[in-house]
Amino acid sequence: QVQLAESGGGLVQAGGSLTLSCAASGSIFRMIAMGWYRQAPGKQRELVADINAGGGRNYADSVKGRFRISSDMAKNTVILQMNSLKPEDTAVYYCNARPYLNFTTWNEYWGQGTQVTVSS
Repeated sequence: QVQLAESGGGLVQAGGSLTLSCAASGSIFRMIAMGWYRQAPGKQRELVADINAGGGRNYADSVKGRFRISSDMAKNTVILQMNSLKPEDTAVYYCNARPYLNFTTWNEYWGQGTQVTVSS
């Protein structure tokens, strides 16, 4: 099994910054990609940003230019640096990991979620 440990959520004023960290542990053969999703009340979970083992990054249009994702795939960690936060960024943020468990089998795992609240 694979476990994800998240940290770094909290309350911040609009315009402020927060950093989210996630570390994956367990039966990981090789990481394919890691990322962050978020879910606001009454809304569907959405991709915020992800990064693959080759360093390719995807960002939601709403966070481009404000958030930056980085990773250390050798250590199975991912960091989301969030700047210029807006009230609409308020949500529960979930770490996501897609590792190979052996040469042929991969799976997807989720963290428990961390609350980010941006006050206006």
